[in-house]
Amino acid sequence: MTTYPQRHADLPPPSARTAGLGWLRKNLFDSPVNCALTLLSLYLLYLVVPPAVEWALIKADWRGASSEACSRVGACWPFIRVHLNQFMYGFYPVAQQWRVNLAIVLLGALIAPLFLRRFALKSWLGTVILLVYPVIAFHLLVGGRFGLSHVETSKWGGLSLTLVIAIVGMVAALPLGIVLALGRRATNMPVLKALCVAFIELVRGVPLITVLFMSSVMLPFFLPEGLNFDKLLRALIGVALFASAYMAEVVRGGLQGIPKGQFEAAAALGLGFWKSTALVILPQALRLVIPGIVNTFIGLFKDTSLVLIIGLFDLLGSTQAANADTNWLGFSTEGYVFAGCIYWVFCFSMSRYSQWLEKRLQASQRHRDPIRRRT
Repeated sequence: MTTYPQRHADLPPPSARTAGLGWLRKNLFDSPVNCALTLLSLYLLYLVVPPAVEWALIKADWRGASSEACSRVGACWPFIRVHLNQFMYGFYPVAQQWRVNLAIVLLGALIAPLFLRRFALKSWLGTVILLVYPVIAFHLLVGGRFGLSHVETSKWGGLSLTLVIAIVGMVAALPLGIVLALGRRATNMPVLKALCVAFIELVRGVPLITVLFMSSVMLPFFLPEGLNFDKLLRALIGVALFASAYMAEVVRGGLQGIPKGQFEAAAALGLGFWKSTALVILPQALRLVIPGIVNTFIGLFKDTSLVLIIGLFDLLGSTQAANADTNWLGFSTEGYVFAGCIYWVFCFSMSRYSQWLEKRLQASQRHRDPIRRRT
């Protein structure tokens, strides 16, 4: 005879603990201290946000081609529109700016399929991006071949130069940092370990502005006569080496976080040092330090503004050059706000992508681990 569970009376709905007033009570007003901090924060927002909105939107001037069109009561956004070309391309020839646009669009088109889960040729596409695209972008931006006029790197600038320095620095810093981290942990090779430790500690002990100054001013004195590197190339080398030292410490932290059993399991499978490192250890270590890696990338992207010290006008340098325009004196705030918004958009995008990637890798790890999934 089949028995059925006894039916109970309907229970009342759960209290609103995570929505509406319940969320506010739990997160903002759950204690006297939090109540005071919440009220203080609201007061500070009241002091800052309304005047900023009034200056940037309500009383701002949006039309005009000269400074006379601005009332100086609010923001003068025509200043940005007039100098937008300089902010984006620096002093790159106007007739040749399509080459910069083509290089950026081509990079975006190559990277976009990597975000698709079902795209099957990610490894091949990644190889093309790392090996083939830099050659194409170099010939597009520099020119001198295939009927393209030569453009000196001294004319590069603006956001395009910032992206070039940041992307090259990021791409070069990660593999160099991995090599330095592995070398620092090579206890069976004391000479290699000593060299890696010396490089990491020396570079991390000086500011980036010193590295850029040395690479731009002092490096030519140590080169053979007749051999000289382009100023931008010297800056790229300095930025890449500087970021690789910090990246090495981030990767080393991930390597130290791997349990010893993983090394022993790889050795039990008969894997050598390089195979076990590439197939077992590094994938786990890099997954652990995704926030640290992205944090280094964000710092590198913001530190590109220091290239102004060696005469390269990146986004911030182009903004300062525009502020020196005698026809637009007194509107430096608008330029810095515009540059700050661009920096924030890129840095915030990298931060959000790292969080998404971290959650995705954690979900895939739980999916592959049946014991963890059952618990």
